[in-house]
Amino acid sequence: MHTVDTVLPATNITPSPVTVGTGPVSVADVVAVARHDAPVLLGDDARAAVAASRATIEVLATDTAPHYGISTGFGALATTFIDAADRTRLQQSLVRSHAAGSGPEVERETVRALMLLRLSTLLTGRTGIRLSTAEAYAGLLNAGITPIVREYGSLGCSGDLAPLAHCALALMGEGTVRDRAGTELPAADALAAAGLEPVLLAEKEGLALINGTDGMLGQLSLALHDLQTLFSTADVAAAMSIEALLGSDAVFAADLAGLRPQLGQQASAENLRHLLAGSPIVASHQTPECTRVQDAYSLRCAPQVHGAARDTVEHAGRIADRELASAIDNPVVTLDGRVESNGNFHGAPVAYVLDFLAIAVADVASMSERRTDRMLDPARNNGLPAFLAHDVGVDSGLMIAQYTAAGIVSELKRLAVPASVDSIPSSAMQEDHVSMGWHAARKLRTGIDGLARVLGIEIMTASRALDLRAPLKPGPATGAVLAEVRRGVAGPGPDRFLSPEIESVAASARSGALLDAAQTMTGSLY
Repeated sequence: MHTVDTVLPATNITPSPVTVGTGPVSVADVVAVARHDAPVLLGDDARAAVAASRATIEVLATDTAPHYGISTGFGALATTFIDAADRTRLQQSLVRSHAAGSGPEVERETVRALMLLRLSTLLTGRTGIRLSTAEAYAGLLNAGITPIVREYGSLGCSGDLAPLAHCALALMGEGTVRDRAGTELPAADALAAAGLEPVLLAEKEGLALINGTDGMLGQLSLALHDLQTLFSTADVAAAMSIEALLGSDAVFAADLAGLRPQLGQQASAENLRHLLAGSPIVASHQTPECTRVQDAYSLRCAPQVHGAARDTVEHAGRIADRELASAIDNPVVTLDGRVESNGNFHGAPVAYVLDFLAIAVADVASMSERRTDRMLDPARNNGLPAFLAHDVGVDSGLMIAQYTAAGIVSELKRLAVPASVDSIPSSAMQEDHVSMGWHAARKLRTGIDGLARVLGIEIMTASRALDLRAPLKPGPATGAVLAEVRRGVAGPGPDRFLSPEIESVAASARSGALLDAAQTMTGSLY
């Protein structure tokens, strides 16, 4: 599966440290550490909780009775007692054998996100890990050392085992990593260069390092951050297309939206009212001579679709917040000192919402592409030249830009097929139902990249259409977005190399630059 790194504007601002305690980190914390290399600090409450739960593990390690994960094997070998002399080798063997990923390298920000979330669970005091091991894990993050994690290996049950095992392997000074500069090198060399010592794992620690939903949750957190921007940018794109197509803003009235109390729809309709306020183009055709009664659904129903997508993000955010507050490990050390097996590592809650979001992403992109196509069709674009070409017949204009959007939308529809219903058994049928949450996260990540490109193509198309409406001018907000587009993309003219222009506008959609331009005139949009 194709994966991408998120394009972000360059910044020289040093991010504030993120303190990880016994409580949850936030989506904003995940973004700060994963994307902006915010330093990680260990809270005093976490230090005390880790020390207390480790004392429980050390007592049980001396017991002659078997305790899962402490003095036994794992999975289908959970009934096999392991002598004390072999337990360090047991933990190391667990990590080495589970670091079995294959395929393309996973993005740096994804790896850093999952590492922060695993550290957060370690610091709840429910995993029995040693404080020194947690400190060493934080040391990897703060040194900018990123273990190389491969695309395939997680089934999303017993956690994201292979991705987390690759990270634990680096903690042991084994495997391969990238340093802060992006250079690939052996983990032992990277640790030495950073002044860090490899960790010799003790009882329970191998399990504690790999048994979580952190990979899928980290990607969900990053996705929620990105979709807040992109779904608002979809409203910006729709507003520009509505102007370009001489559409009406009357359908977005507050009293009409209030007849259907869907919160996301009402927020989107309010955004569109602000974005189209004061538009000379909209005002130009609000006359008795205008005979059109209704706009096409891709214009008129934008709040209904964009709003439903927003509501899906809100639901996914609630699930993410609960998972961020969770202590996922098996077994866990309870508050009263018991060590108990459980099934909390099953990724179903996270997997479901990752799949829900992929559906919303595909549908918002599909509606965007329909608006783009409408602007290029002289039978439907209310007086604009075919394909917005400079010399129709000689020039093709933006014809193939729409092909690109259509091809992306077709892929997004395939990516909207849920991964979470595709369980496949493993571990000699001990793990006979799995969530596939990692795979749901991977396809959502690709989908978000595609959505940014489709919205970019719509905004690029609408910008050319608005220029062709001269001497009529767009409203203040859409005009500000048009000016931002023109910083990197020239206006109408003879055919030219379009690919760099698409990349420029897509990057501006993804980074939030287009939304920010609109908000200079509207204030904060939903």
